[in-house]
Parts: sequence; structure tokens; C-alpha cells
Amino acid sequence: MTQAWKCSGLRWSSDGPVLAWDGGRRSALTWGKRVAFRVADGGVRTCAGARGHSCPVRAGVPGRSTGARCEECARLDRAHSVAADTIADDPRPYHVYLAWFGPGMAKVGITAVERGTARLLEQGAVCFSWLGAGPLMAARRAEELLRAALRVPDRIPYGEKRAVRSALPPEEAGRAAEIAELHARAVALGGWPEALAPRPFQAVDHVRAFGLAGLPAAVGEVTELVAGGAVSGELVAAAGPDLHLVTERGVVVLDTRLMRGWELVPVGEVECTVPVRAFRSVAAVQDGLF
Repeated sequence: MTQAWKCSGLRWSSDGPVLAWDGGRRSALTWGKRVAFRVADGGVRTCAGARGHSCPVRAGVPGRSTGARCEECARLDRAHSVAADTIADDPRPYHVYLAWFGPGMAKVGITAVERGTARLLEQGAVCFSWLGAGPLMAARRAEELLRAALRVPDRIPYGEKRAVRSALPPEEAGRAAEIAELHARAVALGGWPEALAPRPFQAVDHVRAFGLAGLPAAVGEVTELVAGGAVSGELVAAAGPDLHLVTERGVVVLDTRLMRGWELVPVGEVECTVPVRAFRSVAAVQDGLF
């Protein structure tokens, strides 16, 4: 009998993307590798738990949920989340950053200095620059200042990020232009928190790390996994939680967060039999920086 595995998510290491599995096993992902699995027949998707702990009731969760958590575990996870603004006394220093995902898609965010660039890789940032560093609350105030004064969001939907990855400017300077302008405007603002040390503009580009150069346009994205459904394709790029796979119907994007909570078994080269939604056109998501 083929052993089933449970995926705990996509991780980014210094060597590239890695699929992590419950129990500690890891699968390195390289361009050209075939990613192929089937959801166990009759399987039910169960809550992935929170903060390193299993869900005590193994609650069922919807197939389309990217959080893969029941209501109680999601509440517990948010209760210990800097991103959800529920922690105010974290003593660690934080970076404020500007990230760019495609034309008209720039955002501001914060991440613990000790995490380095991990947060930007996890979000699928095509390029980014640090803006400042300091205590958590000073970083939060700077983030709010940019949102209010420059109308820079702190979130961009993944669907919009995915739809433009094959239509990025070919040169690094072109990809960095929008955040270079925003960085200059940000450091000139009044009301900058005194405890936050400014950082000079220095763009970091992830096109090579993500494999986005010459990326074929995707035809769609997996919306959910289903019991008995299969996914199979050649990996051509990865960004954030997303895998871009060449399938029999063209390039399809799989958000690996949809894999969590399912029992998965390996398969050979098969057709994709999970629900796939067609992308909107690139033009539909590029309607201005602000």
C-alpha cells in the first residue's frame, strides 16, 4: 500500500524552494522537476493546527481555504501574530520594507530583522528594498504613515500577483523603478518615527530565485484539491507559496497552501483532475500604482 503524506507547506531556503512534510521530511524543488500527487480516495481535509500544535478535534476545513485551519485554530494563530497586529511588546528589531510584485503593485510591510529576506520570498515579492529598521511599534507607525500619506497598501491579493508574473519588465532597473520612487517620497515625509533608523534604497531582485525569466503565461490556477483528484506537471517557476507547473492544458499555478490538511500519495505522469480557474487578463489587474 502506498504511504500517504501530509504537506506542511512550501519553505524557502538559501538553495531555493522546498516542500515540507509532516514528520520532518523535505523535498527540494528544482526547475524541470515533475510534481505529481493524488489526493487519497475518500479523503477529508483536516485542520492543520496552530503554532506547531495539532488541531485537538481534527476539524474538517473547506478545500478552498488557504489557511487550512478551523475557526478555533485560526483564532489561536492570530493571537500570536505580528502580521495581525496582536503583539505589541516584541523586543526584537524590525525592518520596514517596500515590495513590488508587478506593474502597479507595490506594498509596505514589516518583518523581524532576524528573518532576513524570508518574508519577502514567502510573499512572492519580485523585488524589494528595506526602508528602515527599529523597534516594533516604530516600524508599525512608519507602515501606517506610508499607507495614509502615500496610499501604499499593506496587502496585495495573490491572484493579482500571479496574473502578471509572465509580463514583468525584462530589466532589473525597470522592476525597481516604482519602489525607488516610493522610497524617495517615503524618507522625505514628515512624522517619521525617531526610533526608526532609515535605510538607503537598495533593490533586491528575486526574478532569478523564482525562475521568472521567460516564464510562459499561465492559463489558470488550482482553486482547490478534492478527494481522488490529481495534480501533475513540470515545475518551471515558484514564487511565494505558488508553483508554476507545465500541464497538459498549459501552465497552471498551484498554491501549495491548498495542499495542507490532505493525505497525498505519489503518482506517475497523469492528467490534472482538480478544479482550475482561468486567469483574468493581465490588463485587468494593472490599473495604476495607487
